[in-house]
Amino acid sequence: MGKTIEFKRPDGKAVHGYLAEAEAPVGAVVVIQEWWGLNEQIRGVAERFANAGFTALVPDLYRGKSTVEAEEAHHLMDGLNFGEAASQDVRGAVQYLKAAKLGSGKVGVTGFCMGGALTVLASTMVPEADAGVVWYGYPPLEYVDASKIGMPLMAHWATQDGAFAIAGVDALEAKLKEAKVRYEGHRYLAHHAFANEDAQGRHRIAITQYDAAWAQLAYDRTMRFFGLELG
Repeated sequence: MGKTIEFKRPDGKAVHGYLAEAEAPVGAVVVIQEWWGLNEQIRGVAERFANAGFTALVPDLYRGKSTVEAEEAHHLMDGLNFGEAASQDVRGAVQYLKAAKLGSGKVGVTGFCMGGALTVLASTMVPEADAGVVWYGYPPLEYVDASKIGMPLMAHWATQDGAFAIAGVDALEAKLKEAKVRYEGHRYLAHHAFANEDAQGRHRIAITQYDAAWAQLAYDRTMRFFGLELG
């Protein structure tokens, strides 16, 4: 099981996060939460990466708050400064893992939903990161300066996503292509949050639906990608 740690942002402010340590790390990964906060599900994702050989750190972007209610999650997300979260919290987490010199010393960034959008932003704001994997989320494209992306990216998109329209994916991918970003995108006949095992049963919200088969395929692709780029 992981533990709560404290690390410093570039501006010197302290942030807490959940650290899941690999026994014999190949490298490390910063995992960015969905809009629910740093909950048990995202801790489980960190453990999954640790079991695959990547020490994982989840920054606590909501400063201790989390929820299972969509309305409150929306409120928490709206209160988050995305630019600061990417350039300070996520960058600070990457710098913390870099300083630990785990395995190859390389550090990736990955995130889901809101965290996917922040992964895209981090690719433009965190020069220390070595690779990124985006899961069904992107920011407003006017905030994406693809010319600043120096690391390779992989992305997993849901063609039936009710939160992040596939047309926006088309536009984002066009920007990445124009900037000659090393990019590998995958599309799945699935709904939003298809890799979140909590998105099933009576507790899921209407636009989400877990799909175990697609989730496994996406994770397999992710682990291979990080193995190649961070190993």
